[in-house]
Amino acid sequence: MKENMKSAILQAIEEHHEALEPIEVFQKVQASDFQQFTDSVKQLQQDGKLIITKKGKLSSPKISGLTPAKIVSHSPKFSFARPLNGGEDIYISASDRKRALPGDLVMLHKLGTSYKGIDGVVERVVVKGSRLITGTLSRTRMACEIIPDHHFRSPIPVEKGGTLGARNGDKVQVLLSFRPRTTRLSARVVKIYGKASSARICADAIIDAYGIPTEFPAEAAMEAKRLAGRGISSKERENRLDLRESCIFTIDGADAKDLDDAISVTKRENGWELGVHIADVSHYVREGTPLDQEALRRGTSVYFADRVIPMLPKELSNGACSLNAGEEKLTFSALIRLDTKGKMVSYEFHKSIICSKVRGVYSEVNQIFDGTADEAIQKKYQPVIQSLAEGKELAAILEQRGTQRGVMDLESGECRFVLDDKGVCVDIWPRVQGQAEKMIEQFMLTANQAAAMYARSVDIPFVYRVHESPDLERVRTLSELAGALGLKNRRLREGVKSADFAALLREAAATPAAKVISSQVLRTMAKARYDFRPLGHFGLALEDYCHFTSPIRRYPDTAIHRILSDLVENVPVPKIQKRYTEFAAKAASESSECEVRAMWAERDAEKCYMAEYMTRHIGEQYDGVISGTTARGIFVELPNGVEGFVGLEYFPECRFQFDGLTTHTDEISGRKLTIGGALRIQVAAADVATGLIDFIPAEKE
Repeated sequence: MKENMKSAILQAIEEHHEALEPIEVFQKVQASDFQQFTDSVKQLQQDGKLIITKKGKLSSPKISGLTPAKIVSHSPKFSFARPLNGGEDIYISASDRKRALPGDLVMLHKLGTSYKGIDGVVERVVVKGSRLITGTLSRTRMACEIIPDHHFRSPIPVEKGGTLGARNGDKVQVLLSFRPRTTRLSARVVKIYGKASSARICADAIIDAYGIPTEFPAEAAMEAKRLAGRGISSKERENRLDLRESCIFTIDGADAKDLDDAISVTKRENGWELGVHIADVSHYVREGTPLDQEALRRGTSVYFADRVIPMLPKELSNGACSLNAGEEKLTFSALIRLDTKGKMVSYEFHKSIICSKVRGVYSEVNQIFDGTADEAIQKKYQPVIQSLAEGKELAAILEQRGTQRGVMDLESGECRFVLDDKGVCVDIWPRVQGQAEKMIEQFMLTANQAAAMYARSVDIPFVYRVHESPDLERVRTLSELAGALGLKNRRLREGVKSADFAALLREAAATPAAKVISSQVLRTMAKARYDFRPLGHFGLALEDYCHFTSPIRRYPDTAIHRILSDLVENVPVPKIQKRYTEFAAKAASESSECEVRAMWAERDAEKCYMAEYMTRHIGEQYDGVISGTTARGIFVELPNGVEGFVGLEYFPECRFQFDGLTTHTDEISGRKLTIGGALRIQVAAADVATGLIDFIPAEKE
């Protein structure tokens, strides 16, 4: 196994405390496959965990006194690198960076401290990142330059004849290069997207910038069409739990097309029977096939305001795998028994076949729950009306158990973008979670927990969803912020629990700082990720958790379906361990990377759509809340989720002192600009290309 080989190589080197000849390491790890050994060495080098010395020996960065880091920003005079193992960004002067550019993996040495913070020198560039970047073409009488979208702090000149016909204000993709015998960059346009004033065009560029694949390879696409067109055979029905007559139904958003989860709920005298029935994607997406390889490469579906970039071809995601009402579908069912207090008593997992009775819609179910549903909606849901009532009751019990456990009630901060027929953003609404959404969320959480408990109980390789305890320094910052805002509940210290955060959020809920505290709590916590080890989930206050319920749009779910399929089909555990140990580790690692990529791409695109919307409202005034502070000014968030920056220079005749945390205080008037405070603003500018929005104070000073 390659993962085992990589671990053995690192252990052999670190135990020897010095660089070794490759043949010595090969012998120490008792390897038999030299190709596997060399592949592992290469991968470790690319991951920044191993270096090859000038004499060709193998060493670790620690032994060699080097720090592996990624270049994250670039300007003509300096760069910053972010250590792979965490910590403060490292300053690198232009003369010490060896032509390293953003995205490059480098080894740093000569680390020291100065007035700039931590600084260092690039010892070598280990892996070069892409030299393709996106930006906006700026053409003047004096120059033709690219204004980069990310990571580069200065414009980059376009080489003569290198515009490809792009016009001023076009969003473009360029190839970077260094001018001969210099360290000066130049750019050549290789792709023109269109006007940078369009958020849709900017989204096209963002997709390319993050390397998100949009076209399926021919083999994968053909495989999906073949699978979708064959139907369900009698053989595929064999040995499956037949639930076609059961009261099973889906609830999703009105525009959802990939319906991957369905539910059934029955109240009994001694508790509840909850069924969570998930599309059996792993039945179609077989290990090692072109379709599987492409799904792993994508990792997740990516959601923009105007499109979805799916993990699987639509023939599967919207067709064969989607649990459409009235159609027989192959599923993987979690059958869970809970007592009257919502405590999990038992669980079973079965390959199954279902036929959903109703295609539920969140907005319609919410109307049923609040008693406003019209006759047509009531008639539609009549076959499942009792299940809905019992599901609502069970969800309330489960939510209460979560609250008692210490689960935080965090605002998602998500927005819904309304686009016109030309794809232009004309409105933004904050997403509101109704009772129906909360019910489905509770049921999915329960199924995810049961799957993780099942895997851990039998000790099989798995892909867990983990959320580790927050960094202590971030906790201290949050505690200081809470204190500065006058909140008394500050039990935030080493060993902090989710319940402590939950208590803080409850106290803040009745204050103007509620949204700010919620946002800061999110920033304080570690980023959830995937891991082959059951490290627990801090935010949910659970020891065991995974993602089981969305295999159409997330690869980890598909991966654990594959593993659990072997288990429910009585494959011996030792065989499962041998088959899936490396697979689980790879799926966890690569899925985490894909998730982060998707998150940043979605976030960048949202900023562009917000800016596009605000271009229509230049000069208008709004009431907002101060959501952040910097030495240069403040951030103000509007009720619809749009955030803009107000520079201190727009407060004339004021002399502000910054406390470094929450507040600017005017020494002349005593006026305070503090996080959570209200401020009426006027929209001054919005740049779609960068997603930046500028406000100015609406009132006269």
